[in-house]
Order: sequence, then structure tokens, then C-alpha cells
Amino acid sequence: MARVCIYGAGAIGGYLGAKLAGTDAEVSLVARGPHLAAIRANGLTLIEDGQTSTHRITATDDPATLGVQDFVIVTLKAHSIPAVVDQMQPLLGPDTAVVFAVNGVPWWYFHGVEGDLASRRLDSVDPGGRIWDAIGPERAIGCVVYPASEITAPGVVEHRSGNRFSLGEPSGEKTGRVVALAALLQDAGLKAPVRPRLRDEIWIKLWGNASLNPISALTGATLAEMTADPGTRQVLGHIMTELQAVGEALGARFGVTVEKRIEGAAAVGEHKTSMLQDLEAGRPMEIDALVTAVQELGLLAGQPTPTLDTVLALVQQKARLAGCYGP
Repeated sequence: MARVCIYGAGAIGGYLGAKLAGTDAEVSLVARGPHLAAIRANGLTLIEDGQTSTHRITATDDPATLGVQDFVIVTLKAHSIPAVVDQMQPLLGPDTAVVFAVNGVPWWYFHGVEGDLASRRLDSVDPGGRIWDAIGPERAIGCVVYPASEITAPGVVEHRSGNRFSLGEPSGEKTGRVVALAALLQDAGLKAPVRPRLRDEIWIKLWGNASLNPISALTGATLAEMTADPGTRQVLGHIMTELQAVGEALGARFGVTVEKRIEGAAAVGEHKTSMLQDLEAGRPMEIDALVTAVQELGLLAGQPTPTLDTVLALVQQKARLAGCYGP
């Protein structure tokens, strides 16, 4: 029986935990605040496809009480991870894999690659190499997250759409551990393809995250409003073109065009990006993993990103003035 800890049982982590509760895995959650209190008192409730289910799952704010795990699935936002790596240590045994179900450029990006950038650390997402040193890149399994869910009340997660968690080893190998994890997620009713080139999928998702998110935070516009405005749409296209050049310089392959990606965003409709939602709620914004890291990769690849640089500078200042970013 696999021991699985969901570290950061918010909207996505709670959805994962509730789904995994239906398997034979031993599941635990690390959460905090009113959400944790509600899970402890009443169980974790999942609303999905009009159905409501409640699951009694071990939940704590002290990972040391849980013991060594087979898999730790981290569903925190990227900027929150460096501060918790010490608290995660009791969960880690010699063979523990840590799955980073996190948006943006992953801190392990250059682990398992060849060439001049092999094992290069990214300061924008892992300042001072804190995660690299404390967790170890050999533990990392990559994950691209597609579901949308929301905490509608403490202890209650509502699933909105999507059920795919694409997985991949940084090396691209189909190891026993990633195959076992995929099987476990599939047993939970989720899609969990194992990708030999997960970085390609990371870049495709970044296409939207690095352009739509910061521009929405600057303008207050929804996906439909941004993509319908000719001037804003042009800026989106410039950022995506710059990002594609960086990705391709680093060996990524893009299977669709910029225009098709923009049309995909338009089809989602009147949706606010996560960065705009965070700004409006006064929460820390995911600027570094989604945008600053692309700038850093561009510098490493020798690819200029002038439009992205401009938008980044503006959204950083807006976020700082709102108390949602940095010192």
C-alpha cells in the first residue's frame, strides 16, 4: 500500500486527496487554518459533477506526525515552497519521490539534461538553491496540472473542469516510480499520462501563464476581454512568440501555433486568471514562476524577451504596491 501525502491541500490538493481517498493508498493531507479545522471536524467534501462525497482523511499542519511517505505531492504555489522544505524533511525517506504539481517553470528544470546548462539552478524559482539542496532533484517528478477547482467553504472543494495530471521524470525515463504513480492516479479516476518530454507540455502551459496572467493583473480583464481587444491580443502574441523562441532554444517543441493558443484562451470565455484573482484577494502573486523564470531562461538561452520584460516590470510594481509581491 502506497503512502501518499498531499502537501498543501487547497483547491487542487484537496481535489487530489479526495480522489485518492477512493483507492487503497494511505492518504494524508498537510493543510492549515479554517480549512484544516473543517477537514478534521467534518471530513473533506468534494463536489463533482453534481455529486457530493465526504472523505475522512488524516489531516495535519505538522508533517512530522505523518512519517516517511512513498510519494509527497506538493500542490502549493511555487513561491511558497522554499519556506516549507525544512518542515517536509520528516516525510522523506531514501526512496521517497516528491511530485511537484505546481504551475510555472519548475525549479528542477535543468536536472537530467545534457550540455552547458546541466544541473543549472534557477534563482527566480529557487532562490539560493534552497529546494535543490533540501529536497534533491533526484527525488523530483514533474507534473503539469490541468484541473480547475475551488475551495467554496472550509473543508469543501468543488471541481470545475479537467482531470489530467501529466507526469514525467526530469530525465524523460519511464521509471518504476512514475509508472506506479500514474497507475495510482488512474485508479482514482484521473488521467495521468507519463510523458517522455514533459518540458514540452510545461512550455505550452507557460504560453498562457506568462502572457495572460500578468496582462490580466494589469488590466483587470477576463480571458474573453483580453483576446477580443486587438491591441491586447497583439501584446499577447508578442509575448508568446518571444517565449516560444526561448523554449525552442532550450530544445522544447511546440505542437500548436501562437494563434491557436490564443483562440484556446478565448474559448474559455469570461474567466479571470489566477493571478488576477490573487491580486483582487490581496494574496501573494505567482509572478516569479510564471514570468520572471521565463526571463531568466531567456537570458540563459541568449534569446531577448523585450515585451515580456516590459510587462514583467509593470506587473511587479503593481503587485508590490498592492502588497502582493516581494518586500
